[in-house]
Amino acid sequence: MYKALTIAGSDSGGGAGIQADLKTFQELDVFGMSAITAVTAQNTLGVQGMYPMSVEAVTQQIQSIGTDMGADAIKTGMLFSAEIIRAVAAGIKQFGWKNVVVDPVMVAKGGASLLQQEAVQALKEELLPLATVVTPNIPETEALTDMKIEAMVDRQRAAKLLHSMGVRYVVIKGGHDVQDEATDLLYDGTSFFYYTSPKIATKNTHGTGCTFAAAIAAQLAKGQSVQEAVQVAKAFIQAAITDELQIGAGHGPTNHWAYQKALKQVLI
Repeated sequence: MYKALTIAGSDSGGGAGIQADLKTFQELDVFGMSAITAVTAQNTLGVQGMYPMSVEAVTQQIQSIGTDMGADAIKTGMLFSAEIIRAVAAGIKQFGWKNVVVDPVMVAKGGASLLQQEAVQALKEELLPLATVVTPNIPETEALTDMKIEAMVDRQRAAKLLHSMGVRYVVIKGGHDVQDEATDLLYDGTSFFYYTSPKIATKNTHGTGCTFAAAIAAQLAKGQSVQEAVQVAKAFIQAAITDELQIGAGHGPTNHWAYQKALKQVLI
């Protein structure tokens, strides 16, 4: 029985955050657990309210999991504040957790800020050195590296810089590319690997980053290599975007059961 813990915010709309993570874990045959860092009131149109948990509440949730159930992989999402980031880092160190996937969630699809400015430094100093994989999109990469990302060579330079912060593997997602294809870049400290898929013309992409990182965590929990995990995560999110659900009037959620549905069709 493989287990993964998501430490992230709650999305009342069900498309991102811990809801997306738990759905992804379940679809990939991993038992999911959660430590909630904040509760948001949101839907496909945006974030209407945000209610952070206390540091004590986050710490106690992590303690509850760590002292009893354990975890084969950790995935972090919206951490909101520097204090919560430090508490999460302390928990990871205390329990010696490996396979840590950090999704540096900073801004919601609708533009709402999900990470306090002073927390960015704490993320770089406290959490990234503990990360097995970090999965920023291009705007998040720019914020973490103070670089302007325009070409692939910029992403390569940024990946090296993030790796120098202590991260073992850097995945810079290509969903914000202006090209017709989305290319995710993986850097392992020595070599670059590229994962390319056609871009889907849709506004229903809410929670793609959460889902992608959760899929990596699920596969790492099962013992796959980072390269294998990223390959599965890429296929998982591509299916989730392609097989649209059409929920809500704004940025709708992706389809978390599309990947398994596609596999079943192939087997048939």
